[in-house]
Amino acid sequence: MAENWRQEYLRALPGVDVAVAAARQTGGEYFPHALLVRAVQEIVDSLRRQILRAANRDELVEFQSSPEAVACAALARLRQLKQPSLQRVINATGTVLHTNLGRARLAGAAKEAMQRAAGYCNLEMDLPAGRRGQRHTHVERLLTALTGAEAACVVNNNAAAVMLALNTLAAGKKVIVSRGELVEIGGSFRIPEVMAASGARLVEVGTTNKTHYGDYEQAVDEETALLLKVHTSNYRVVGFTAAVEVDELAVLGRSLGLPVMEDLGSGLLVDLSAFGLEREPLVAERIAAGVDVLTLSGDKLLGGPQAGIILGRRVFLERIKKNQLLRALRPDKVTLAALEATLQIYLFGEPLRDIPVLAMLTMPLATLKRRAERLASVLREKAPGNLTVAVREDYSFVGGGAMPLTRLPTFVVALRHKKMPQAEWVQKLRTGTPSLVGRVQADWLLLDPRTIEEAEEEEVVTCLT
Repeated sequence: MAENWRQEYLRALPGVDVAVAAARQTGGEYFPHALLVRAVQEIVDSLRRQILRAANRDELVEFQSSPEAVACAALARLRQLKQPSLQRVINATGTVLHTNLGRARLAGAAKEAMQRAAGYCNLEMDLPAGRRGQRHTHVERLLTALTGAEAACVVNNNAAAVMLALNTLAAGKKVIVSRGELVEIGGSFRIPEVMAASGARLVEVGTTNKTHYGDYEQAVDEETALLLKVHTSNYRVVGFTAAVEVDELAVLGRSLGLPVMEDLGSGLLVDLSAFGLEREPLVAERIAAGVDVLTLSGDKLLGGPQAGIILGRRVFLERIKKNQLLRALRPDKVTLAALEATLQIYLFGEPLRDIPVLAMLTMPLATLKRRAERLASVLREKAPGNLTVAVREDYSFVGGGAMPLTRLPTFVVALRHKKMPQAEWVQKLRTGTPSLVGRVQADWLLLDPRTIEEAEEEEVVTCLT
């Protein structure tokens, strides 16, 4: 008898056909019958579970189970399903390589190349010869011309590049790496785990803060296949430290007949230290230093699409290209098109101007101040009753696990809403169309013009007013 209330609620749940009919009677947007039926079934099942979980009638005080309520919930679910999940975001955070927002903003030429490649294209066809070709040839010559490497291939991200290279060169054998370089980056990508997945056996040498030439030398035995160096792109060990430079490791590798591989991570092609950024190793420098196999990301400091790039000596790259895992890790046509266009800018264009990542990182402070003051002036004029507006000096960040010590001076527009709670207002901006995402700091919303395109400024004003 004590459970009669529960049975009462369960019996009140509408039949699926009744709720479907109620949805059709709304006269709103049409959805295919099978989809509507499934959505109604899911809503009814959810209501049933809610009833069964309730400890008493009081927990169901706002419970709505009429056919009209179920129909409304089902239609809302279908409308949400119809909306694109990937939505455009105006990045006002000042973090240039914002992983949560898709890392590198692509160059205009890269976007156009993706559009051209979206239909049929010569992805794996040698058009002059009229026979099957290889997808890696589309970017290999560009990569070798830019870096001085003998050969190159591309996979779908840098973790895949590291795993594929290790699997090819060291599966079942030992790989020697410094303890201070056993990095973890976002998404729990850890060098030891990736190495284990590749089939290689990790041999740690040195200590967290100090590794010497002799540590590598003493660890080598007949089961050693590879010497590995990992660039600590997302952190720095400072103070009482020692590390073996890559050219020293290359000398040791040659003397022992062992290949030397380096995971460079971010992968920078041009020196940005003159613009106030910390000195990062350049890809071409690492190849010139004698690294046999080099891996790097396409969507970080290079400023291209998500990709893992493998460069190095032809003898090792040919082995990597023949690995059966490559088919599972290969990039698609639009990725290759975007990467090709990006690399062509480095070779034939003006990368500091035409590659957005580099343009943002090297943007003059005077330009940032001018843009911040212009945006603040417009907001004061358009929304004097709603917004408190100020211009402040602040810092931008590289992001994406790159250049962790670099803080780039900038000017930001600091905002407070006079009538709405800050958290509610920030969420409203974040869920709007387009989404506007800034940086919240001490109850202020900070908008950094470094990562806002000038063409987006009018939209930013519209979002805020």
